[in-house]
Amino acid sequence: MKNYFITATDTDAGKTFIACALTQAFINIGNKVAVYKPIAAGCQQVNGVLINEDAQLLSEFANCDQSISEVNPIALIDAIAPHIAATRVNYPLSLKAVEQGFKRMLLIRADINLTEGAGGWRLPLDLNVSPHLFLSDFAINTKQNVILVVNMKLGCLNHALLTYQAIIADGLRCIAWVANTASESVMSNLNENIDSLEKLLPVPKIAQFHFYSDPKMSLHKKISAAAKTINLAPLLA
Repeated sequence: MKNYFITATDTDAGKTFIACALTQAFINIGNKVAVYKPIAAGCQQVNGVLINEDAQLLSEFANCDQSISEVNPIALIDAIAPHIAATRVNYPLSLKAVEQGFKRMLLIRADINLTEGAGGWRLPLDLNVSPHLFLSDFAINTKQNVILVVNMKLGCLNHALLTYQAIIADGLRCIAWVANTASESVMSNLNENIDSLEKLLPVPKIAQFHFYSDPKMSLHKKISAAAKTINLAPLLA
């Protein structure tokens, strides 16, 4: 059983796309993969249940027959910072609740347990309880290996290094990173910046994704195509 936590340099960096692609890549080589997105802000009511489209997409790629509430136990309506969205509806964002959902996933006994974080590494939980509790504390307590998604845009070198250093300072292993162009606007000198990150980050780059602009290609097909390009060897070593 291997446990991976996917984080990013910032929000909207493409964590869900990459989490789904990783899930498919692991399944392609015969693994049973369970997924977990503990906190999601920006949900819609569907038949009385709050559904986050990213969590829904992630659940569609996994192969462990998880319900949407098992994949995403903490679903918040407003598409804003989760701790603010939770405060608006008097929902306590507790570390205990996040860890309980993870323990339920472990009971499935999948080969791969893949957790998608929210925002960046230092996502605050309930500031009314403690200003020093973050979603990263969940990753620390559960001793997960971390995969870093770097949103390739101006400033990403600084963001990537600071995030990597924070992960290491927290006592965890950042075992790989992914270069992702999350928007149609490609940063100038993209290849040079990726080359720089390959020198600066002492862990392997397992994939490099560019924004898929083909409107004729469904999102599921884009993710399936991306899955075939991921180098899983560093994750399975």
